[in-house]
Amino acid sequence: MTPPPSGRLLAGEPPPIQPVAADIIILALDRADETIAAILSARAQTGVDTHVYVLDQGSTPENLDRLVTAIGPHCSLFVTDANLGVAGGRNFLSRVGTGRTIVALDNDAEFATTDTVARLVAALDAEPALAAIGCRIVSDRTGRDDLSSWGYPRGLLPAAGESFDAVTFVGAGHAIRRSAWLNAGGYDDALFFCWEEFDFALRAIAQGWRIRYRGDIVIRHKVAGEHRVTWSGRRWFYFVRNRLYIERKHARSAWPRAAGYLVKGTINGRPIATLRAIMAAWRMPAEPADRALGAQALGAQALAYLRRNDQAHRGGLVRRLMREVFAAIGQPSGAAATAGR
Repeated sequence: MTPPPSGRLLAGEPPPIQPVAADIIILALDRADETIAAILSARAQTGVDTHVYVLDQGSTPENLDRLVTAIGPHCSLFVTDANLGVAGGRNFLSRVGTGRTIVALDNDAEFATTDTVARLVAALDAEPALAAIGCRIVSDRTGRDDLSSWGYPRGLLPAAGESFDAVTFVGAGHAIRRSAWLNAGGYDDALFFCWEEFDFALRAIAQGWRIRYRGDIVIRHKVAGEHRVTWSGRRWFYFVRNRLYIERKHARSAWPRAAGYLVKGTINGRPIATLRAIMAAWRMPAEPADRALGAQALGAQALAYLRRNDQAHRGGLVRRLMREVFAAIGQPSGAAATAGR
């Protein structure tokens, strides 16, 4: 694993010497009102011992001062000189923590109940083969499923309140077993933003772990607009670049997927941005410097797991083309549209 990036403790307590049951990690970049609400939601968790870690990656001084006031007992606020991205930021906090479970919460989200983290810890403890659990993400305003955060095949939407094995999980609210996080090498910092959960899940599945979606464990998502990366901005670039990079890491032909993205990008008026993302994907080294982040061989058991828990729910070629290629960018069609292999 690569050395952790530089950062410093700005407020709160240093990481506990004795491991706790769960580290709750939150990344911050302005959106002070939402971030403070997320921190208070994390601090309110009961039924299990926790430590809350917050990493600020470039908030204004005024907003940073406001975050300091929300840091209480069993909390640590770190700052870095540069924005490490979602993948790098989560890695930073996961490395400074020691909890046997890593629970991540977006800074525009809150736990639906005060025992959410306790239930996540209990769920992982009950099934030693689980690497990670994805929560049900609902709109904080309406209480209905947040379709922009549906990371699974569209055919599984009717089962949003149920539980099923999956090939990824949604970053807005999830839990990872620390031993699985260590074994798989954590997140790949090179992804920066987008597909980091899927990349981690593939490496974990290749090692024999399972991923579980729990529709009965809920995160309320505010989907704040401030600083949110839009599909018209960098999001589409990272979406295309990172997904093709992941294909190359696993020694699979990325050209069919690149062609599909080019068609989709052209239909949606972004052919140049799509071409740039495709070229950027081929400039990324297929074998990362940190070998733990490289492709794990997807053996017969892993491929069968992917077919059973993803491809089986996506329908035939025509349906996939209509939902995943000839569709508007950002339309919820599952796993950010194309997780299936």
